[in-house]
Amino acid sequence: MTSRLVVSTFLSLDGVMQGPGGVGEDDSNGFPHGGWLPPYVDEGFGRIMTEVFERADGMLLGRRSYEILASHWPNVPDEEGGEKINSMAKYVATRTPMTAGWNNTRVLVGEAAQTIAELKQVTDGEILVQGSSNLLRTLQEAELVDEYKLLIFPVVLGEGKRLFAGGTTPAGLKLTGSTITDAGVAYLRYDWVGKPTYGAVV
Repeated sequence: MTSRLVVSTFLSLDGVMQGPGGVGEDDSNGFPHGGWLPPYVDEGFGRIMTEVFERADGMLLGRRSYEILASHWPNVPDEEGGEKINSMAKYVATRTPMTAGWNNTRVLVGEAAQTIAELKQVTDGEILVQGSSNLLRTLQEAELVDEYKLLIFPVVLGEGKRLFAGGTTPAGLKLTGSTITDAGVAYLRYDWVGKPTYGAVV
């Protein structure tokens, strides 16, 4: 019994993942570009996100991302995607105890590298990581990410939190699929394959 940890995230072309959904979603460090995603939402984007969530058996979040989603999704009607997300298992990684009121939420208190490694060993299927930039760095360092599902938007922001920031643990990836929406969003899927390999071009 071992689950796969899948990172699904929205990125600008220069790798920024901060505040995609709207102004004020995450304006930490003075980030002024909140809401860069909505202009590119179309039917193709909707199909991709439906597929991503339909495949997921659970969702893993850092504390801040949990608070953002927990304030929104319980109010979303079932027919608009609320049934799947509200009913699935949700896990919150945090160093300090917290009360989680969102349905089917389990709080993982402690060092994330340890608690999530243990979670993978006692669960099956696919656990989806949404947002949670700070948590992602820990998962990358511990080599716990099995797959990346990246939606890359045709916009350059120049600042903000990045999925692969300076100092990210090196990793080798294998492209397993790609799709382009009519709005120009590139959906790329990569499996983690271990350490990078190196060579030389003569």
